[in-house]
Amino acid sequence: MINKVAITPANVTDAKGVAHVLPNSGAVYADKGYCVAPAKNAAKSRGIHFCAIKKNNMKQKNFDLDRYYTSIRAPFERVFSQDNKRLRYIGIAKNQFAEFMNAICFNLKRLTVLLRKLIKSRFAESIKS
Repeated sequence: MINKVAITPANVTDAKGVAHVLPNSGAVYADKGYCVAPAKNAAKSRGIHFCAIKKNNMKQKNFDLDRYYTSIRAPFERVFSQDNKRLRYIGIAKNQFAEFMNAICFNLKRLTVLLRKLIKSRFAESIKS
């Protein structure tokens, strides 16, 4: 489920804009675009455990740890792979609203799937008892 949506101008990198969508607590598993100082500092200021896959040219790269982070991130990548990367309108406010509505639509579609699975499991339990 999508919890937060933020649109930034094109001259702001994702690593700098990540501060707008970070949760208040917990852990964040990110790809190698976020292993830079602005993203780490934003997570540290909120007290979040930040797990970013390291770039191949970094000295502290640990392939086993990165493989583990990738296995945790993989199920959630579907949310972002289905997102349209192009913006439709001119201006941040209009595009923010459009992306917010896209997130609501995605959550409603996902909720119908989750509810269907819940109903099937409850029905199966009632048959067994």
